[in-house]
Amino acid sequence: MSATRTLVSPAVLARPRGKAVYWAVFTGVVLLFALAFLFPVYWMVTGAMKSPDEVARTPPTVVPERWHTSGFTDAWELMRLPVHLGNTVVQAAGAWLCQLVLCTAAAYALSKLRPAFGKVILGGILATLMVPAQALVVPKYLTVADLGLLNDPLAIWLPAVANAFNLYLLKRFFDQIPRDVLEAAAIDGAGRLRVLWSIVLPLSRPVLGVVSIFALVAVWQDFLWPLMVFSDTDRQPISVALVQLSQNIPLTVLVAAMVIASIPMVALFLVFQRHIIAGISAGGTKG
Repeated sequence: MSATRTLVSPAVLARPRGKAVYWAVFTGVVLLFALAFLFPVYWMVTGAMKSPDEVARTPPTVVPERWHTSGFTDAWELMRLPVHLGNTVVQAAGAWLCQLVLCTAAAYALSKLRPAFGKVILGGILATLMVPAQALVVPKYLTVADLGLLNDPLAIWLPAVANAFNLYLLKRFFDQIPRDVLEAAAIDGAGRLRVLWSIVLPLSRPVLGVVSIFALVAVWQDFLWPLMVFSDTDRQPISVALVQLSQNIPLTVLVAAMVIASIPMVALFLVFQRHIIAGISAGGTKG
């Protein structure tokens, strides 16, 4: 068996000096990347706790001279964050549920049921990835308007279902599930839906977690489409409300509102971090 090739040979790592240099370089690189990713978050949070004059000061201060937490309470009340956060949760949860159900069913059918012209259908679905999202905005808007779905959460839910990337991701994962397992369940009398519910879905928890994160983040951060379909301010999600209500609002209050709006997605990532990593690694292995 050939030894695994690495950037640093085991002989060098066995020496005290080589090990010290290796860990010093490794620690420095990790700290550099951590600083690059975490410093913008720190700057946003501390910016919300500065006074308006200090935020606009040049050169800027790294640490606030005086810590003010009133920006968060003002943002919560002046920008009506509970209403807009509730709208965003409803829109994201509905889009996630619709996308998970329909994309899972379509991916299962293309992967395991082998329909006629299945490859042609899959090729047509993947071809939609080549179309810029901006080119589809006008047709989607006209369709939603004709159906009378403006200012309705269905205007967010239904377009979110047609996600070719998540469908392909699910299909690739389903392809790796051994057919012997499904055939054994069929011999025991399980139908197609029973196999999907009792065998395929439990085995697909990692990739379902990844698809769920993609679906929720896509709706949570979307701006252009909600801006077009929600003319009623009381129904707008947080991404649109932050822009629409930012006029005549102090900069510190606006930054505090951005911090509050980002907390749910950060918490979601921290809670499901293990599932995301497991889903990505599972998608790259062979069944």
